[in-house]
Amino acid sequence: MDIQELQTRAIAIHDLYDVLNLAERGRTWTREDFMLGFVGDVGDLAKLVMAAEGTRSMPGGRAALEHELADCLWSVLILAHRYEIDLETVFTKTMGELEETVQARLVNHPPA
Repeated sequence: MDIQELQTRAIAIHDLYDVLNLAERGRTWTREDFMLGFVGDVGDLAKLVMAAEGTRSMPGGRAALEHELADCLWSVLILAHRYEIDLETVFTKTMGELEETVQARLVNHPPA
């Protein structure tokens, strides 16, 4: 799957959640709600990474870590959609900028 296919799939799940949230709560999630959900997912991901590194006990093992990474990716894709950001374009641009920055700094600190 490329990023467009991932985003299409993520939006389909987003739309299902809209239907569910309307049925159960009478409203859909706002952009702020999605951001708060993402923060919670990142917190869960942090705990699972600590467990994977042996610094914390947490049930679920690798399957839980994989699930949480997918949840976080879903949130990023949905936030980009909700804010009308072309994630593929800005990711490519940002990675190019970071690469230039790191390479410029490496001139002063060549690898050993």
